[in-house]
Amino acid sequence: MVCSNPAFMTTMEKIRLSKLMSEQGLCSRREADSYIERGWVLVDGVPVTELGTRILPTQGITLTAAAREKQQSRVTLLLHKPIGYVSGQAENNYKPASTLVTAENHYTGDRSKLRFGPQHLRGLAPAGRLDIDSTGLLILTQDGRIAKQLIGENSRIEKEYLVRVTGKLAKDSLALLQHGLSLDGTALRPAQVSWQNQDQLRFVLRQGKKRQIRRMCELVGLTVTGLKRVRIGKVMLGDLPVGQWRYLRDDEQF
Repeated sequence: MVCSNPAFMTTMEKIRLSKLMSEQGLCSRREADSYIERGWVLVDGVPVTELGTRILPTQGITLTAAAREKQQSRVTLLLHKPIGYVSGQAENNYKPASTLVTAENHYTGDRSKLRFGPQHLRGLAPAGRLDIDSTGLLILTQDGRIAKQLIGENSRIEKEYLVRVTGKLAKDSLALLQHGLSLDGTALRPAQVSWQNQDQLRFVLRQGKKRQIRRMCELVGLTVTGLKRVRIGKVMLGDLPVGQWRYLRDDEQF
């Protein structure tokens, strides 16, 4: 709702347009700058083309048809990452998971109507990480809106893991895993943790600190021997084979 009180509006602080667009989930800040330069962003119906422009939070922001078409052409992929691949840039002679996105590794059961082409590799980046010694669902996307949804500072998207462990869990330690542990001097958000069987735990987290589950387990005397991510938000890994990928379908949302 737009405020109609002029006195109130004059006291409001103006915010960089690209930052506001990102906060409203219209696109990433990088994409916003690109759209502004092309004249694809309207503020209160007027095109804005100058980078760094600041506006009031109450002003209306819309994207042109060209910007919306550009967004719709961007793809998001689901990859079943194998152990031994890093999520992001190559490091220590390990290959990035994105190198598995090839025509040969495209899941034959993919129900998307999209056809794989080299344009789907441009700007493709992981939305979150999965350790080199972990397997399971990894999201790769060209869409800044999805990246922000999954890994943005305020993201609350659930991520579900099946975790094989060794060691003996003390009586109160399961409750500690659920809430009460800290990493790097910061208290962790509450988690859902339960036993699946005698040597496997199910974790559901709403955050993603580096090696978080392994470090949580270490704090309560457990050692992780296997970790698999099976769900991100409402999207399941399902029967996607290890090392293969498919497109996120139009009927799927995180």
